[in-house]
Amino acid sequence: MATAPAPAPLSEENLKRKELILRNLQEYLGVDKIDKQLENGKLMHLYWGTATTGKPHVGYLVPMRKIADFLHAGLKVTILFADLHAFLDNMKSTWELLENRVVYYENVIKALLQSLDVPIDKLHFVRGTTYQLSKEYTNDVVRLCSLISRRTALKAGAEVVKQVDSPLLSGLLYPLLQALDEQYLKVDGQFGGVDQRKIFILAEEQLPKLKLGKRWHLMNPMIPGLTGTKMSSSEENSKIDLMDKEDLIRRKIKSAGCEREEENNGVLSFYANVLIPILTTIKIGSKEYSDYEKVKEDFLAGAISEDHLKDALADFLCSLLDKIQKRCDTDVVRDAIEKGYQTLPDNTPSSNEVEYSSDNSVLEKFPDSLELIGTSVTLQKAVSQNRPINVCFPIHPKGNFHLGFVAGLLQIKALVDANINLKAQVLVSGIEAFLDQEKTEWSLVEARTEFFKATAEYLVSKLNLQNHVEIVCSSNFEGYYNKDYVLDLYKMASSVTEEETSLEEGGNISCNLVPLFYALNIRLANPDVVLVGEDQVKIAKLSEKLLRAVGAVAPTHLSFKCLSGCDGKKMGCSNVDFLLHPFETPKQIKTKIGRSFCAPGDLSNNIPMEYAQKIVFPLLNGQPLRIPRSADNGGDVEVKDYEALKHEFLVGSKPEFPLHPGDLKKSVSDVIEELFKIDESEKDRLTKLFNDSFPSKKGKGGNKKKAT
Repeated sequence: MATAPAPAPLSEENLKRKELILRNLQEYLGVDKIDKQLENGKLMHLYWGTATTGKPHVGYLVPMRKIADFLHAGLKVTILFADLHAFLDNMKSTWELLENRVVYYENVIKALLQSLDVPIDKLHFVRGTTYQLSKEYTNDVVRLCSLISRRTALKAGAEVVKQVDSPLLSGLLYPLLQALDEQYLKVDGQFGGVDQRKIFILAEEQLPKLKLGKRWHLMNPMIPGLTGTKMSSSEENSKIDLMDKEDLIRRKIKSAGCEREEENNGVLSFYANVLIPILTTIKIGSKEYSDYEKVKEDFLAGAISEDHLKDALADFLCSLLDKIQKRCDTDVVRDAIEKGYQTLPDNTPSSNEVEYSSDNSVLEKFPDSLELIGTSVTLQKAVSQNRPINVCFPIHPKGNFHLGFVAGLLQIKALVDANINLKAQVLVSGIEAFLDQEKTEWSLVEARTEFFKATAEYLVSKLNLQNHVEIVCSSNFEGYYNKDYVLDLYKMASSVTEEETSLEEGGNISCNLVPLFYALNIRLANPDVVLVGEDQVKIAKLSEKLLRAVGAVAPTHLSFKCLSGCDGKKMGCSNVDFLLHPFETPKQIKTKIGRSFCAPGDLSNNIPMEYAQKIVFPLLNGQPLRIPRSADNGGDVEVKDYEALKHEFLVGSKPEFPLHPGDLKKSVSDVIEELFKIDESEKDRLTKLFNDSFPSKKGKGGNKKKAT
């Protein structure tokens, strides 16, 4: 077998460019691509990002010195001002402050590079929020969250996100957003400090899974601050600000630790990473140096005193910063400093809550099957305004549309039957179905949503609720996924911890986003009352805190008991063998109910009796349930309500012939079959939607049987 020819060696010019790109880096990944791009004559494009959390300091000379190399090597360089990341950083700043800080950062960085005689014609600046709030970007965030575990995200951000016992959810999103920036900035590589290494590896491993490509990554060493720790924009004592005056610069350097045996010697690090790479020679004391190792050797040997080492550093910085400050002596920069670094009062959003009483008498007309979660403030407000109560029942297309959703529709019917003045929405929201362990895969979210909408509309019509109930999709709301919606998603993520949002099974970050999207979509629906199954109580409670974080009032939540599947566990979309749905045959329905638990004379865990109480009698609208029986089994029986059925099952109107489980199961099956019987006029349309939502899959297990 012939071997591939070895790649041609780089030309002398490209070797020099490559050396310039890679020199003085601590580490690099995937740079074999750089050779190909150099040889192909590609205009290589990389980005470096910084969160606008404080003021640029002399530590920025380290990446700027390297960015100068990239520009001299002919690369296109984008500097990303991660204003959204800055906002997510424990909500340190307001958006107005951050906008002015971006202006300040851009002017200072330009002045710094120009003061070093670096050409900036291929230097570009981008604010993260110009694309990070878009629908396309957010969809990719969601998809990436479905691939990455909470543990992986925490590890990736360990060096760049402040570590606390209970991290904010936004801290887990930070590394993912940084990885995705590579795709949306259309770069060939990313440059950063070695503290970004785990994020770079995450990008290399995960982005190709979404067919978003793999880039190369270049890493600078991290320079210690004057205290010997990582220099930070938000740690005043560890940095020299680019706007500091000469006396303050000299005072800070003079007070800096500079012990000869100290490993993290901040002063010596400046020589290694800034002075020597920038200057051809530097005079320290009475001697000139052009090599860092010689400086270090003489200092450790005592040939250079601590004062001489500090004085030479101070002279360099005072000269350079004076040039930068003169370039920044403009009204634009002064205005940006004033507005970007002012002290603001507490800006916690107000939820504008109305006055309400702890008296929940407004619920007296509501069925006993509904239980209040939290307060009834929005319900009280609706009643006080003497207007129809806006009721919402949210459902998520995680699998088949099953009888459990009918139980929710029947709760609305009970409200209508109680003469409660209402307007109801069934809110079909598909994004949660993907976020929850990809129970609906990404490519099927839209189809499943449409299928659920059409099925719900059909069943609402069969229940004669069409004058009271509208079926809506969250994705059709005005404002869904717009910039304000996405921004509020991140505000919510910055208000709750990873632990608080770990309400769904599964270890991927997407599961933590479920409560956030739930709260956002409920807000778009703008109901007074939300009906949820008891399995959603924790999410309902958390939504109050989430909505408060964006200045909104959570609606009143009422919960009802979830319907059991034929196996006695909660009926769920994914548990196909034990749920009941409109697109299975009468025989399948009878078989499933026939196999369910129903011991004679025993109501505990009795599935057919539960279906009779929650489904059958509400469907019958006060009409009796007729149960055919043979003469040998006591003859036909009619029961007017659940209490009568219970008596018939436990005792029997003829005690010698209590209701047999088999007869009960058949009568319950008949009512459910009639509900699920699809009219011929709708059968083709609904069946097609069903089949589009559950396409046949070849492979192990063969093809899935389609509805007919």
